[in-house]
Amino acid sequence: QVQLVESGGGLVQAGGSLRLSCAASGRTFSTYSMGWFRQAPGKEREFVAAISWSGALTYYADSVKGRFTISRDNAKNTVYLQMNSLKPEDAAIYYCARGRVGSGYRTTEGYDYWGQGTQVTVSS
Repeated sequence: QVQLVESGGGLVQAGGSLRLSCAASGRTFSTYSMGWFRQAPGKEREFVAAISWSGALTYYADSVKGRFTISRDNAKNTVYLQMNSLKPEDAAIYYCARGRVGSGYRTTEGYDYWGQGTQVTVSS
């Protein structure tokens, strides 16, 4: 069973930064792509960023491109999301997820295991 545990969320002022972490259990972490999604109250869960198993390829939602950076450390079974220049509209619960082999990365159907989420609040 794979477990994903997010951390690093919190309250930050607009323009500030946060770094989210997602620690994964299991010895096969390095063979899977990983993604970050977010969900604000009353909205659907939306794609934020994804990274290939090696870290060589990264993908971003247009809304976060240039402000957020996804990375991973396979030796630590951890994926990160560095969030800079945060805006009030970035406030949400952020989830990390493990990619399904051969699936697309922009929809929730492309992921099979999810963390419990970490809250990000951005004050204006």
